[in-house]
Amino acid sequence: MIPPRLLAAALALGLSPLAFVHSVRISGRSMEPLLRDGSVRLALRAWCAGRPRPGQIWLAATPSGTVVKRLAAGPGRQVEIRDGEVWIDGAFQAEPYVARTERASGGPWATGSGWFLLGDNREESQDSRTWGPVDGAALEARLFE
Repeated sequence: MIPPRLLAAALALGLSPLAFVHSVRISGRSMEPLLRDGSVRLALRAWCAGRPRPGQIWLAATPSGTVVKRLAAGPGRQVEIRDGEVWIDGAFQAEPYVARTERASGGPWATGSGWFLLGDNREESQDSRTWGPVDGAALEARLFE
């Protein structure tokens, strides 16, 4: 018979990766072409993912539910979309990961103390353009690209 302490230690060791990394199933087309509907990616939980930075993809709790989006701008910034191009604090932001953009304009949006999230496939994405910036505490996990 295995001693209870040894069994508990083996179980804890076996489950410990789940404390850091978990899988995320992509739902929807808002992050295409990089992330396809139904694909599965690994995500590093927020507490060990490091400081969020613009350009990273995060799992976030939003008014629309839990979503996977790219961080466009952090706290204290102003975001504007001009003819489909993103401008942060008046500076154009190159987005090589966006395959096609809609030619809409919007904003400006102030991030306040939160993060502005955008989907890569803007035509299919409900994001901070709809529900505004999200609090940093809403960022749950950073996806591996």
